[in-house]
Formats: sequence, C-alpha cells, structure tokens
Amino acid sequence: MTPPRHGGVATSESSIAPEEVVGVAVRDALDIVDANLVTFGDRFPHDNTVDEVYQLRPAVRGWGQDLPAGSNYGWTTSFWSGQLWLAWELTGRDRYRDLALAHVESFARRVRDGVDLDHHDLGFLYSLACVTPDRLVGSAEGRCAALAAADLLMRRFLEPAGIIQAWGDLSDPAEQGRGIIDSLLNMPLLYWASKVSGERRYAEAAERHTRQLQRHIVRDDDTTFHTFHWDPVTGEPRSGSTHQGHADDSCWARGQAWGIYGFALAYRHTGDATFLRTAARCADYFLAHLPRDGVAFWDLVFSDGDDQPRDSSSAAIAACGLLELAEGLAGADGVEEPTFSGEIDDDATTRVARYREAAVDMVTSLAERYTPRALGAQSNALLLHGVYNLPRGMGIDEGNLWGDYYYLEALVRLRRPDWVPYW
Repeated sequence: MTPPRHGGVATSESSIAPEEVVGVAVRDALDIVDANLVTFGDRFPHDNTVDEVYQLRPAVRGWGQDLPAGSNYGWTTSFWSGQLWLAWELTGRDRYRDLALAHVESFARRVRDGVDLDHHDLGFLYSLACVTPDRLVGSAEGRCAALAAADLLMRRFLEPAGIIQAWGDLSDPAEQGRGIIDSLLNMPLLYWASKVSGERRYAEAAERHTRQLQRHIVRDDDTTFHTFHWDPVTGEPRSGSTHQGHADDSCWARGQAWGIYGFALAYRHTGDATFLRTAARCADYFLAHLPRDGVAFWDLVFSDGDDQPRDSSSAAIAACGLLELAEGLAGADGVEEPTFSGEIDDDATTRVARYREAAVDMVTSLAERYTPRALGAQSNALLLHGVYNLPRGMGIDEGNLWGDYYYLEALVRLRRPDWVPYW
C-alpha cells in the first residue's frame, strides 16, 4: 500500500496530541523495537529496508580489517542504539538499557580502531550511542569514547572558513571546504564536550560553524542548500550544491528539516535568539510547501499532483524540530526576542501554538498513514515510505533507521513534554 500522492486530509485540529493516537503509536513502535531486539541484538541493521524489511548491515572489507555482517560502520548505526534508549526512558525495562549499554563497547572499539571516521557524522553516532548513556546512567566508557569522537570531529575544522568539513580525507580536493546542512545535528557533540571537559574550543568551533551555515547555506528565500563550498585556503564562500536533492537550486526536504531542528538546537546550546529566527524561517518554508497530509515529498519542489515519493523521515525530523523550536520560543524570556519578517508575521506566542499544532499533525499523519500497522505491511521498520538518496537510487520508498529514530523521539516528546533531548 502507498500513501496518497495527490493529497490527503490534515489529521488534527488541536495543538494537543490525541492521547489514543500517541498511545497506540508508542505501543506499536515498542512492539517493533522488541522484535528487532531479538533479531539484531548487539549487531546493526542496514541503513534502510529492502522490500520493507531490515537486514543485517553487509559484511565488508575496509579500514584494514574484515568486518562481518552486522558490524558497526556507516553513519546510521547509532539510530538503533538511540531507539533502545528512548524505549528504556518510555518503559524503564532493563532489556533496552542493557542492550544499549552493550552497544557502547562497539562504539568505543570503533573509535579506537579507526573504523569509518572520516566524516562529520561522528556527532550523530556518538551523541546517541555514547553521550546518552553517559548522561542517563553514567557510562564512563561512553564518555571516553564520545570525547575521543569529539576530538576527531575537531580535526575536521577548517580555520580559514570556520566550518567543519563534511566528508572525506581533509586533503581530498573534491571535498575540501564542503559544509553540509546535516552537520547541524552533529554540533551537540561538541557542545557536550565543552561542558564535560571545561574546554571552550569545542563549543566555539560548533558556534562558528553554525553561524557560517546560517549565513550561507540558508538562502534569502528561506530555502536551504544541501551543501555549501568554501575556499579551504582563504575561507571565502563559493557556492551551494546538492548531493541528494532534486537540483542545486531546489530544496531537499530532509535538509530543510535538519535546518529546523539544527538551528533550534543551536539556540538551546547558545541562547542566541538569531538561531531561533533562522529555525523559524526554515520551518515556515517547510510548512508552506507540504502536501495536504503533512508529510513531505522527498524535495519540497514537489507537492500534491506530482508523482514523486514521499520522505516520511523528513516529517519525523521536522516534527522534532518544530517541537524544539516551539519550546525555545516559549522559554525565550530573558533573552532578546527574535524578530520575524516576511509573509508570516506572527508573534512568538502565536508561533509556539502553530508549530506545536503542525508537529502534532505530522506525527498523527505518520502514525495513521505511514506505519506498518496503518499500511497492513509485514515490516520491521517503524515508518515506511522514506527516501534515503533518490538521485543515487538508494532506499527509495523504504523505511530507514533515522526516520524510525526521529519518529520515536517525536512520540516521546509528545508523551513526555519534560523529556530532555539527547542532542
């Protein structure tokens, strides 16, 4: 079964999540996590499903060793660990915590052995898999591994440009000076490292990088580039491009969702209200370019009437970002309140309600239209109808690990408003 590609009906008229929808969605999600706990255990599923089912991550030869199936490499493995921590916080059941702690050793070994570390996604990996157990249960092994990962991330900081290079060897001319909007979710690792180490250099690098993205990766029309290039020697901004979007000048949906969440988190860590305004700009554009059921197509250039795949993961990320943005705006007393301009000129209070309502509608639509239960599908994904990388033919109309994680995070945020984010 497929979701409606030519429009649907908005699912909620209230800013309060329907208790029965969230409750059923949480139970369904935990049932799938339980099944995957048995299937995968301390091994890791692949990035996305194939024919709607996750298999073990393939065996590979790389980084000077043979890695068997289910090994810890790639940028998405921590989203399985993160689901376990969310499940533990929801239920208090020891089996989730114990398995998530078993994952810590794998991540410690990965950073020690140098397995697949030449990228900015160390923040995704080590915030969920190692910082979270340090925060929740005092894992010394998690803390040490996360600090080591933060140091590796700092090696990617290009001083002239003031950015953290996204991918590849730092001497690779094809990748030198490339920043990426996804990296906003990797910056919390550096803020955490400053907090636990007492060294400001981590947070200073994160804030400088975020300001560069604020200036150059967010366009004047409130859309975002997927990646942006700086001269690695002079630091001069060059141009934007896409890697996973429809075109260099279109607006890749997941990238816009990273912008909502990432800039809202930057405010959480810095108290700078300009980051709230930037998050709101990204949010307003995202919300104005959704199909009627509130779940984005893979690029925001498409909408109702276009025969293109949806990306449920973009909706899940955006829902978390909208709730974080609403929380930031609601608690902005004592700081300079952000000013807004453009077509939507609501005050902060009105925006809080609107963003919360939009997040509720998105999560409700996901629960009622995009889950295996809603679709009558035999799948071990929490969400279906996601897109990994359409231009490269990867994970199209499938479930993916990050979509599953952020969907469960959004449910936790609605179920427990006092929940403290892992980012």
